[in-house]
Amino acid sequence: MVRNPLTPEQIEAGKRLGRLLREARADRDLGDVAHAAGISPETLRKIETGRLPSPAFGTIACLSEALDLPIQDLAATWRDGLRLKSAS
Repeated sequence: MVRNPLTPEQIEAGKRLGRLLREARADRDLGDVAHAAGISPETLRKIETGRLPSPAFGTIACLSEALDLPIQDLAATWRDGLRLKSAS
């Protein structure tokens, strides 16, 4: 299965998602949050820095729960940025 490269808009949306997760994590230890979400600290670090701009839905659902952050907020962060780019 060949995966199409991400568009610049998708990459930017991933960076926004990472910023939101980083802000939600605040002063909590990255390793503790990653463990609570069932992912590796390196995976969380990649998501937060935008190096993994399109994480799996299951990963996002687990992070939503670990950070007590409504999944709708995470989806809106991704979706709204894509709408802004396509409207320009």
